Amino acid sequence: MNVSDVAGGARSGHGQSTERLEQPADAAFDPVGETGDPDVLEGARTSDRDGKEPRKPRPFWKELPLLIGIALILALLIKTFLVQAFSIPSDSMQNTLQRGDRVLVDKLTPWFGSEPERGEVVVFHDPSGWLDGEPTPEPNAVQTFLSFIGLMPSSQEKDLIKRTMAVGGDTVSCKKGGPVEVNGKALDEPYLFPGGTPCDDMPFGPFKVPDGKIWVMGDHRQDSSDSRYHTNDANKGFVPVDEVVGRAVVVAWPINRWATLPVPDTFDQPGLSAAAAMAPGAIGIAGALPIVIRRRRRLTSERTAG
Repeated sequence: MNVSDVAGGARSGHGQSTERLEQPADAAFDPVGETGDPDVLEGARTSDRDGKEPRKPRPFWKELPLLIGIALILALLIKTFLVQAFSIPSDSMQNTLQRGDRVLVDKLTPWFGSEPERGEVVVFHDPSGWLDGEPTPEPNAVQTFLSFIGLMPSSQEKDLIKRTMAVGGDTVSCKKGGPVEVNGKALDEPYLFPGGTPCDDMPFGPFKVPDGKIWVMGDHRQDSSDSRYHTNDANKGFVPVDEVVGRAVVVAWPINRWATLPVPDTFDQPGLSAAAAMAPGAIGIAGALPIVIRRRRRLTSERTAG
């Protein structure tokens, strides 16, 4: 912060006032105002009245602990409410994400009621023991501290990262040799691991996704223990929206892997939404309803007249 050195001005003004007492009498009528600088002289008079030395700035080494404390508080707030870093521990999202990548996850929008959408890569807490039996590494002190402030993911948290394929109200399925279908629309999936198949290792469905839950799959289907493999658990393979930490929005590390994680175009195709699929029927019913009502009124009138 740029702060004027008022105290320095005060000391300078006081020195000039002392010199003025030794100058010839004709100098006392300086038209500018005694020293030529009324502001400086006023500062000197104020200093004389107070009789206190101006406060000196604190040394930087004394300010450093306060700055570190503020930085840690901000980091904790950011980790809790805004963005958190996560490390990719497996190959289940290849080639979109590689083992060892660091992704930044948006945790802000869920606070405002936003729910996962089709095509988003999301991080979520283990919903029903998906990671049972997986080894948990023991972090050192530095890793523990960095994970506490959000600069590294916690090794103690059992979180997974997958792609949202279907949301509440959708019907999702995949036959061996075929594509994944959502509400009867086939998905073109260019993000799949090269040489992989949409679901040949584990065909499934059709399943209707309950409200408040999502169906997730890895991009490397043959190396991903995703919703398909957990249809017998308490959630029947679906992930509760409440367990979603947030959406992965960018690969932040390593530098040569930096990339955003947008929603693929295949999830924007017309008619994919369950609501959109129902729209033609709803429009037809709405259009036919007035005709049916008029017909019933006419028949009723004829019977009354007869």
